Amino acid sequence: MPNRLALETSPYLLQHAGNPVDWYPWGPEALERAQLENLPIFLSIGYAACHWCHVMERESFADPGVAAFMNANYVCIKVDREERPDLDSIYMQAVVAFTGRGGWPMSVWLTPAGEP
Repeated sequence: MPNRLALETSPYLLQHAGNPVDWYPWGPEALERAQLENLPIFLSIGYAACHWCHVMERESFADPGVAAFMNANYVCIKVDREERPDLDSIYMQAVVAFTGRGGWPMSVWLTPAGEP
């Protein structure tokens, strides 16, 4: 069953529309749910031509067990860095500040308010 990404136009987001992860695109629906339910956000940023993004999709996001855990514990948001370079820049700076390096796919755990 397709998730919310099936309604998007980004090729990268559409590649994840069939995942069992209950993906949200970045927007008020996801952010409001995180705050209302006091759930942390799992933010995944990548792009259509990213080899390791495809590997992560195949090995993690397509796995029903991984998806069940993610769906129960997070509001899961998927972002195409080519569609939203502003978000990519903000969260990449945070990842590099925390870890000393960054790359894609980028996974960031956020507070319900959207802060890393």
